[in-house]
Amino acid sequence: MNQYVTGAMIRRLRESRKMTQHQLAEKMNVSDKVISKWETGRGYPDISLIEPLSAALGVSIIELFSGENIVNTNRSFNMLRMKLHVCPICGNVIQSTGEAIISCCGIVLPALEAEPEDEVHHLCFEKTEDEYYVTIPHEMSKEHNISFIIAAKTDGCEIKKLYPEGNAEARFKISGTKCFYYYCNRQGLFKVPVR
Repeated sequence: MNQYVTGAMIRRLRESRKMTQHQLAEKMNVSDKVISKWETGRGYPDISLIEPLSAALGVSIIELFSGENIVNTNRSFNMLRMKLHVCPICGNVIQSTGEAIISCCGIVLPALEAEPEDEVHHLCFEKTEDEYYVTIPHEMSKEHNISFIIAAKTDGCEIKKLYPEGNAEARFKISGTKCFYYYCNRQGLFKVPVR
């Protein structure tokens, strides 16, 4: 993670559950003085206590590390509200259908904000029988490339991984496709609606 558990987070979570330091200490098999040290920043929980601490406070380990509670307000599944996260270290592409804290390679990944396309990043698509043939006239070198294209549909998504020195092109089934997302390793995420 890019930060360790903060005392302020421990205190906020403890108080939101209407627990005293003594009650949390009992759940953790530590003294209430230890809890006080954590909350005032005079000490940190040992790594072996992180899982029991998250269980005692009723949050995930990732929430505990990030300092944020995750409340997914997306109660009705809608693929057009999906969030995309890309790891800058390993290139993993992670998709969620609502608010989430996503981590990879030891860092918390922010949700990407999709930009409208520009002159350099312009997606073209045409219908060929029951598919969209998608192309992006973009450099495909190791240093600058389009790394994936996603067809967001009403009931899911299709993702096509692209590789440097290949072509920025892919085929997707037409059925239910509402928009395309594509990711430039330098400029970020772009979104194009299907009209």
